[in-house]
Amino acid sequence: MELGLYSFAETNPGPEAVGQRLRDLLEEIELADQVGLDLYGVGEHHRVDYAVSSPAVVLAAAAVRTRRIRLSSAVTVLSSDDPVRVFQSFATLDLISQGRAEIMVGRGSFIESFPLFGYSLDDYDELFTERLDLLLKIRAGERVTWSGQHRAALHDLPVYPRPLQEALPVWIAVGGTPASIVRAGTLGLPLALAIIGGMPERFAPLIELYREAGRTAGHDPAKLKVGINSHGFLADTSQRAADEWFPAYAKTMTRIGRERGWPPATREGFDAQRQPRGALLVGDVQEVIDKILFEHEVFRMDRFLLQLTVGPTPHDKVMHAIELYGTKVAPAVRQAIEAGEKPLSSARGRLK
Repeated sequence: MELGLYSFAETNPGPEAVGQRLRDLLEEIELADQVGLDLYGVGEHHRVDYAVSSPAVVLAAAAVRTRRIRLSSAVTVLSSDDPVRVFQSFATLDLISQGRAEIMVGRGSFIESFPLFGYSLDDYDELFTERLDLLLKIRAGERVTWSGQHRAALHDLPVYPRPLQEALPVWIAVGGTPASIVRAGTLGLPLALAIIGGMPERFAPLIELYREAGRTAGHDPAKLKVGINSHGFLADTSQRAADEWFPAYAKTMTRIGRERGWPPATREGFDAQRQPRGALLVGDVQEVIDKILFEHEVFRMDRFLLQLTVGPTPHDKVMHAIELYGTKVAPAVRQAIEAGEKPLSSARGRLK
């Protein structure tokens, strides 16, 4: 199983703060590569509290500072972007990184990009469906003939550059909408499912829905890859991890909650989600190992990505968390999965 990280480059407002956050992000990606993690994803946002609006630009900078780690968007908001430019940007990244680029596409959890680029939210799903179709056609061959409702048609036009990889990997990221999950399975594309609240095992029927949609469409089950994306943080002790991470997490989730009608984040709710059956992977090394192994037992996923910075978090604390994740958690998880081991019996008992 692949183990990696993703970030939305959460930041405080102002050019100096944003510039520093981007420099810190590059150091974090570089360290993730050095400690042997498999992938780093960077999200696209168009808000004052996030530093990255163009993941491909940041990932290209990271490509020249890393050697092995795969580099992905997390996500590219395809509904409000041009698939030709998305493909060109990530093909360029693939060439710079010598074949390490990926695209994770989604409809986006925020809506700022739609008015910014002149699109109507009334076309939310139609835009994504149409643009995904075009992106996949571009990936399939350099000369493209295509027509749709929301973009000028292409008539036997070439799209360059072409990536180093024969087929640039495209994952579909979803938040739990069954129709989106069925679409990924029907297309035979790998699925990245975000689990950021509740009990992870409750998402198991959605993973089975994806695999069944893929089988029904005639795709090889071995190619129906599943990734789980979750929030979490590590420190030397469980209490330290919680105390260091909660303030930024609570501030961010409360702010987003005001926009979406959620209740404010509380320490009580946070601690409940840190428990063995909760979605947050916040704790010491062994706690995070046990949670990942439990989720692997439930989902049999091919990839697990952890978001360490839900809100602005001190850079030195993030770097230490990356070091623990790469040098302690990842080797133990890989070894346990290879050996067919279960989570520790004590943790497993609590998880049931």
